[in-house]
Amino acid sequence: MLSASSNRSDDVVDVDQNSQPNLPIQQSKNQSLSHRPPPLAEVEMATRSLSEDSPPTPSWFTPKRLLVIFCVINMLNYVDRGAIASNGVNGSQRTCDDKGICTSGSGIQGDFRLNNFQDGVLSSAFMVGLLVASPIFASLAKSHNPFRLIGVGLSVWTFATAGCGSSFDFWSIAICRMLVGVGEASFISLAAPFIDDNAPIPQKTAWLAMFYMCIPTGVALGYVYGGLVGSHLNWRYAFWGEAILMLPFAVLGFVIKPLQLKGFAPAESGKAQVVASVSEGSEASNLNDHVSEDISDQASERSIKSIGESRFLNQLSQFSQDTKVLLQEKVYVVNVLGYIAYNFVIGAYSYWGPKAGYNIYHMSNADMMFGGVTIVCGIVGTISGGFILDQMGATISNAFKLLSAATFLGAISCLTAFCLSSLYGFLALFTVGELLVFATQAPVNYVCLHSVKPSLRALSMAISTVSIHIFGDVPSSPLVGVLQDHVNNWRKTTLALTSIFFLAAGIWFVGIFLKSIDKFNEDGENQISVDSKANMKPLLEGNGDNL
Repeated sequence: MLSASSNRSDDVVDVDQNSQPNLPIQQSKNQSLSHRPPPLAEVEMATRSLSEDSPPTPSWFTPKRLLVIFCVINMLNYVDRGAIASNGVNGSQRTCDDKGICTSGSGIQGDFRLNNFQDGVLSSAFMVGLLVASPIFASLAKSHNPFRLIGVGLSVWTFATAGCGSSFDFWSIAICRMLVGVGEASFISLAAPFIDDNAPIPQKTAWLAMFYMCIPTGVALGYVYGGLVGSHLNWRYAFWGEAILMLPFAVLGFVIKPLQLKGFAPAESGKAQVVASVSEGSEASNLNDHVSEDISDQASERSIKSIGESRFLNQLSQFSQDTKVLLQEKVYVVNVLGYIAYNFVIGAYSYWGPKAGYNIYHMSNADMMFGGVTIVCGIVGTISGGFILDQMGATISNAFKLLSAATFLGAISCLTAFCLSSLYGFLALFTVGELLVFATQAPVNYVCLHSVKPSLRALSMAISTVSIHIFGDVPSSPLVGVLQDHVNNWRKTTLALTSIFFLAAGIWFVGIFLKSIDKFNEDGENQISVDSKANMKPLLEGNGDNL
């Protein structure tokens, strides 16, 4: 863990860099003056005073605790998705029989009298906020502390889930669901790079696997949580409970000393601001001897407005350039293309799987069977994939080998399972297939993080998330529905869907032969000088063995 003294020295060294955005203001005030540095005594007094007041580095915030906290937050995100889909929260429509006798509905559908289309909109409304906000948060990470951005996102999430519980009609809850996606976007884009920074080198993929294992676990807990709360209390309490559980983590994002992310320059420190203000005060006293205060204020306002517009345009231009760099990175593009094909199948499985199982094998409890198999395979398969890659040697080439082999073998198992007429034979082979395909979660995200330089990792995760949803699971469910309407045979439909796994395996197989360079240790463009590189180190570096 970096000591407080090293942080103080780094901040003082970076004063000139961090105060760069203020240069146009200073120039407008001092066009006729020669620049002279502020008195050294004033600078030392200002930095010493602020250093004495700064809180000590929290010794309890170790890498393992960072992983635990992020896993809990990730699980809460997916508990929310499971809860809104559960019968206890989602409920049922109001129904009437042939005699005109009606029974009141339950849950969200019953209270707001939603049809199936409106109910479907609610289940995916968060995706709108997630897809729009993910690239925005990834871009803001270059000019704002990423850890603070996670705090902002979790605060929005907490507010939005509480709003879901307080909603009064379809549009109010739909807007709140979109804001849930906005809140989740910052965490999805930035959490994985933080884990990758602070994980022990021999266990990087295993740590990522633990993080992504929380996805199926969270959805499963959400089903149970939503069912229990909805049946015993009211569906609104489920959302209020989620907000209460997330609130401490949202507060933590603001009160704790912010962590730095590798490849990103620290946001302007308080000490640099104080030093800059001392410098500005000293020069302003000389300026009063030459120009009037009114003219100075007007020039300052114009300069501030110009700086604001310039920063926005610079950020937009930087985002465009970074996106272009990502799209030119062949390893990253191949990885995401394979992930899109993979997610196309997984998304359709999660939506149509129970219905297909009911029609093919006449399962009376298809929801429980498919849900149970997916939960167990999601946990075991995801963790196993991470540990296997670490044992192989966590490299991009080995990750592609694991991705292609696991997906290919998983495709064969799932394809054979849907060809069998025996229910028990189907369940056995389908379980093996899902174990194999879920083993890809850690390796695919490892490639996303290590095929680009550190300053692009947040954007790479955001673009990957946007791509796999827009081109993967979002269109897959309706397209599979169209195919089923055409062939009217669920066995043929599932076989056609499962065969897309072979496409994903083939794309990832190509990645093995690409020239791959692990760029984890490359300098980001924000690492300007040798002195500033000290600030690029993760705050928790060196504490990997401490709990």
